[in-house]
Amino acid sequence: MSSTLTPPRPDATTPAATTPRGSVRVLLRLHRKALWAGAALLVLGIGGVVALRIWMASAKERCADGDITPCGGSVYQASYARTSSETFLAEGGTALLLLAVLVGVFVAGPLIARELESGTFRLAWAQSVSPAHWLAARLAVPAALTVVGMTVLVLVYRWGLWAFRGYPYSYLTRPYDSGIFPGTGPAVLGHALLAVAVGALCAVLVRRTLAAVSLTVVVLGAVGLALATWRHLLWPTVLRTGPDPVDIGVDAWDVDMGMITASGERLRWEDCHSADMTQDIAACMRDRGAVGHFAEYHPLSHYWPLQLVETGVLLALAALAAFAAFRVLRRLHG
Repeated sequence: MSSTLTPPRPDATTPAATTPRGSVRVLLRLHRKALWAGAALLVLGIGGVVALRIWMASAKERCADGDITPCGGSVYQASYARTSSETFLAEGGTALLLLAVLVGVFVAGPLIARELESGTFRLAWAQSVSPAHWLAARLAVPAALTVVGMTVLVLVYRWGLWAFRGYPYSYLTRPYDSGIFPGTGPAVLGHALLAVAVGALCAVLVRRTLAAVSLTVVVLGAVGLALATWRHLLWPTVLRTGPDPVDIGVDAWDVDMGMITASGERLRWEDCHSADMTQDIAACMRDRGAVGHFAEYHPLSHYWPLQLVETGVLLALAALAAFAAFRVLRRLHG
């Protein structure tokens, strides 16, 4: 009695690492601990904002402006829940930027550089996985997961800040504040994608885990510092002049302010602060020829143009870094 073995049909084979789906599954299985850690951070961020909103809602505030003393009185005191929540949320954008850097560190170190350093990448390449395919999976998977997670966090963060909308004594959660602006729009997604691309580039350049991680942190820190310093240049500012000090509103971004001469020369307050400590500042300005006041600023209407331009700059840098990573990998390994 004999038996025959039916060869498996080509369309019945299980996905292997040689297919895009197989590469993704292998990648997720190898780094499932990092995946769980990322999910835990996502839940922690959402839970933190929800807890702060519940805390504020349960505070015993007597007035619409958050006052816990009799309304309309000469004394104003906000609830501890409101002031504490405002302090925590005031740096939410910074926290999201640090999370983006953490993603870049993971891509640079455990995801790519460690495999290049240990030589385990050869196992995948020996299974008919091209170097470009190998790198593409390590870019696409963290990029997709990060964009989804960051989008959720941005929406939750904006919802948390909504509690201070129209609140007259909220000075820490204005839209242009450095700890707020990056985390309330698409710019943080650009930072995240740039972190993925820069991490990959640094990994294939140095092929050492610690060095790749360090270089990634330096590059992303430099980009973040440059944007924080020159962000106001991404969109034309508004210039207003007048005989009296210019009121630009609470939510506007004050770029430059001072007095102006008849010829249009700008005089800044700090020039008189250091000139003579015994002289009145306004008198000092008049002695220098000041005839009026000026204010250069970004109104609230510039918020979305600034967000979109910054996002475009970051996406362009991310595309360049990703392209460079593929070129370097091709030059080194064919």
